[in-house]
Amino acid sequence: MVIYGVYIVSKSGGLIFNLDHNVPKIEAERTFSYPLEINLEYEPKKVSVVFGQKDGINVGHVLVSVNGIVANGSVLEDGRDIKEIIESKENYPLTLKFSRPKMTTNEKIFLASMFYPLFAIASQLSPEPKSSGIEVLEADTFRLHCFQTLTGVKFMVVAECLQMGMDVLLKRIYELYADFVLKNPFYSLEMPIRCELFDTNLQALLEQVEKGGIASI
Repeated sequence: MVIYGVYIVSKSGGLIFNLDHNVPKIEAERTFSYPLEINLEYEPKKVSVVFGQKDGINVGHVLVSVNGIVANGSVLEDGRDIKEIIESKENYPLTLKFSRPKMTTNEKIFLASMFYPLFAIASQLSPEPKSSGIEVLEADTFRLHCFQTLTGVKFMVVAECLQMGMDVLLKRIYELYADFVLKNPFYSLEMPIRCELFDTNLQALLEQVEKGGIASI
């Protein structure tokens, strides 16, 4: 049983909490000859694949090392420019390692703001009155489970497809939110959650579910 992450979205659609719990690390390393078989985009903060997929290296993956030397954005750890190395024929063969990129906080905030109108649209499209909106969003590799409280705050859990009982887990997370966040005199509604007790108890809850299943809570 695997739970990938937990997100909390305020009633106005802002991301106020996120936790990457058990996101698998996906890396692929391969030795290339000249010319390079994949197209790369060089940005100051990353070098990413924009065209061509091969041996586990997919579009969107980012370069993490060249010949074992760690990449820091568009330069290597030793200060050399990655673009100059890759575009120079005499440097080949080159061993390049790529990995799935980690989402930045800004990207998560953007995705949370995108989910908010989708939830509202789903409520309006429902043929039945008083629809609760999106409760489960299913993809081929994960499911996103959503629980909206009476005040409009949304709790979301991203888990593997076979994970059962997520509605119970979401309500248990809501209880932790009520106990450790709302009762915190220093917390203001709609603001990002900064509560150590909530973080600790949520982490313990997720680990308990993964080890013993939903019945354990």
